[in-house]
Amino acid sequence: MRGKFISFEGPEGGGKSTQAQTLADILRSEGKTVLVTREPGGTRLAEKIRGLLREELEDPPVARSEVLLFLAARAQIVAQVIQPALARGDWVICDRFADSTFAYQGYGRGIDVARLRLLNDFATEGLLPDLTILLDVPPEVSRARLAARQAATATTADRIERAGCAFHRRLRDGFLDLAKAEPERFAVIDASGSRDAVAGQVWSAVRKLVNL
Repeated sequence: MRGKFISFEGPEGGGKSTQAQTLADILRSEGKTVLVTREPGGTRLAEKIRGLLREELEDPPVARSEVLLFLAARAQIVAQVIQPALARGDWVICDRFADSTFAYQGYGRGIDVARLRLLNDFATEGLLPDLTILLDVPPEVSRARLAARQAATATTADRIERAGCAFHRRLRDGFLDLAKAEPERFAVIDASGSRDAVAGQVWSAVRKLVNL
């Protein structure tokens, strides 16, 4: 039996990594074999691409180059990691997937979303998650959480995190538009609450997927 594919999406500071790992722990307690990965990343090549995308380079990628780098990383993880795991019957949980490209490069950067979908279909061979958890947070909550995380880890914002407020408002609106267009795939969750409260809503959405 083919496994299930779940992606976590949303603006910065929504708690995607934390909730992805929490869900994986719950599924493992239910006897599932679970692979947790991230985008861009998850393979040696994709992790190198991730580094390029996050760095403040002297010649940062233009918008179209940015798209192609993300898609190159995605093609690699789909072929080497996600599809083989699903074929084994494993559950795959991915911190970001194709919807981030549609939101960030489409709504955020202004690239035609229809064109992005065609390019993404080529990179993924049409693979889509069975369920996408959209962890939605208002821009002010996102900024506050990012600042707290950077202070706690002594890190600085990356190139995309430093994009202006208007960019991040477009980004959030884009995610919500994507969810509205595919309500059968998306579960929109208010991620401004406590970690446990959000985890409970995530688990409820997942249980509906396979009647656990």
